[in-house]
Parts: sequence; structure tokens; C-alpha cells
Amino acid sequence: MAKTVTFGELMLRLSPPGHERFLQSPVLRATFGGGEANVAVSLANFGVESYYVTCLPAHEIGTAAVRALQAEGVLTQFIVRGGERVGVYYTEVGASQRASTVIYDRARSAISEMEPGSVAWAEVFKGAAWFHCTGITPALGLKAAACTREALEAARTAGARVSMDLNYRKKLWSTAEAQAVMRPLMEHVDVVIANEEDIQSVLGLEVPGADVTRGALDVESYRAVAERVHEEFDIAQVAITLRESRSASENGWSAVLFNSAGGQFYRSQQYEITVVDRLGGGDSFAAGLIYGLLEGRTPEASLRFAVAASALKHSIPGDFNRVSVSEVDALAAGDASGRVQR
Repeated sequence: MAKTVTFGELMLRLSPPGHERFLQSPVLRATFGGGEANVAVSLANFGVESYYVTCLPAHEIGTAAVRALQAEGVLTQFIVRGGERVGVYYTEVGASQRASTVIYDRARSAISEMEPGSVAWAEVFKGAAWFHCTGITPALGLKAAACTREALEAARTAGARVSMDLNYRKKLWSTAEAQAVMRPLMEHVDVVIANEEDIQSVLGLEVPGADVTRGALDVESYRAVAERVHEEFDIAQVAITLRESRSASENGWSAVLFNSAGGQFYRSQQYEITVVDRLGGGDSFAAGLIYGLLEGRTPEASLRFAVAASALKHSIPGDFNRVSVSEVDALAAGDASGRVQR
């Protein structure tokens, strides 16, 4: 399977047990996660040659983070060791009408202080077929934004296809800041992955009828905005995830894909999911879409695979989507019974 590269921040995730509130009991479970790392792990689990690039301190916590990736089959030889801090995020998993909560503690993290030129991108991208990044890393500061641009330009020079998950994080920057940084980066992107809030906040394009708090979505409005993304930024494919949040525990989950070659617009199957952990859900969708397109599946089949992969992720605690291609294919083919496999 083709070589893929992802770039971003790997963080230490600290969570109370189950659905407890922060420090309801004096326990926080420590794992690792981060948007681009989650994609790298999914791709490795799908059998892809998956490289992850970041900057981590050369101390024990940084080393533990690297080992967590290696344990999932991710290739880590291009990770830069430097800086003093591993970024941290605390997450409280919600239930019913109580939303999940994320608190960031990532100021002055290693990747936010990494200087452009720290990564030998020409070496990283030798033989690479795909590069994936997100709108989270540029939000970490001027240096991180410059490193993201450097990576995008190198990927384009190397001939790799590029996907960008817009991933707007209002706790990291404003919509004005996001648009000023992200819109110019779109010239390097082939595939945009987003939800309706991302498109509005990061690209400044309105999605008529979109209301992320309403629990229902007007699918027809998404074709028009996907076409606008294509026309304004010359993006070949635009994927939009559709989450119908009936509560923190019960969601409708599907997606659409606009394919500029022929102007096709595809709507995926929809799943009614009971959420165990929604963090990493969008990342698992991105990885599924990348895998399908890399493998040569049709855009519609790739979309179905991506939605099935991300539906399964919602059932798994932690950031990483620990599922196989066969499990995803079984669900995409219609086996959603959840019956015990013996």
C-alpha cells in the first residue's frame, strides 16, 4: 500500500473514568491523541505505510508518546525531538444531554516552538502518495503555521495528493484569524474534509440552513457549498461530515462527497450511533476516505468506507480507531447487527 505522511501535534490526553466529571474521583486516565496522529494510526491499522511527523521533547513523556504511535504500527523516524512540553488536553466524556468537554493545556508545546526548516521534508516525501494535515496545527501559532505551509509546499513539489481537514477550534483562534491563515493554504490542497461549522469558520462560506445545535440537517444545502469550495479554491474533492446530534449519546452520522470530475455529489449511508467516545470521529472518517481513494475504490465506495470506519470509532474509548479493513467493509456492506462474532 502507498506511503502516506501526516503532520501535527500529538498530545497527552487525560480523562476521568467512564462518564465522570473532572476529578469526581482522584483518577485521570492517560493516553495519547491528536487529529493528524489519529489519522496516521487508522491508516497503519488499515495496512498502509503510515509516517507521522511532529516535534516532541526528548524526555520520558515525549518518548512514551513516540512509543504509543509505534505500538500502533506508525512509522516515527521523522519525528523531531526538541522543545520542553508535550501538549495536554483534558476531556470529560458527556452523556445524554451533558456535552463532552475539552480543556487545552498546549501553550508553548514543542511543536508550537518548532522552527521552519527543522524537518527534512524532501526526504520525508520521497515516494509519498498522500499527505494529510489539519487546521489545528496552524492555530498553534506563527511558527506552526509556517511549518504547515512548508510541509504543504514540499508535498506538492513531491507530487503527493494533499488532504486538509479544516477542523476549526474556537478555543485556539478566532474565525478571522483562521480565515487569514487557512484560505491561502488551500492552493496546495486536493481534498477538503470538513463539517458545516468548519466551512463557515475557516473558509468564510455560509452553509444555508446549517444549525449544529438543531439535531437535523438539510443535506441539499451541502451540494451548493461544496461546489463553492471547489470553484473558489480549485479543490478536486470536498467531503462534508453530517452529524445529527440528538444528544451527547445518540447521533445520526453520515457524510456527502462532491467529486469535481464529472460534478458528482454522493450521499453516504446513515448510521444511528450510540456514542462511547466521539473524539477522533472526524479523524477516522478522514483516514477511511484516504484509504479508499488510495486503494483505487470509487469516490462513492470510499465515502461509504469512511463513514463506516468513523461509525465504528464512536464505539471505542480514546482517540485511536482500532479497527481493521475487514471490520469496516463488513459494516459498509450492511452488517450493522452487532452480533457476537464466534
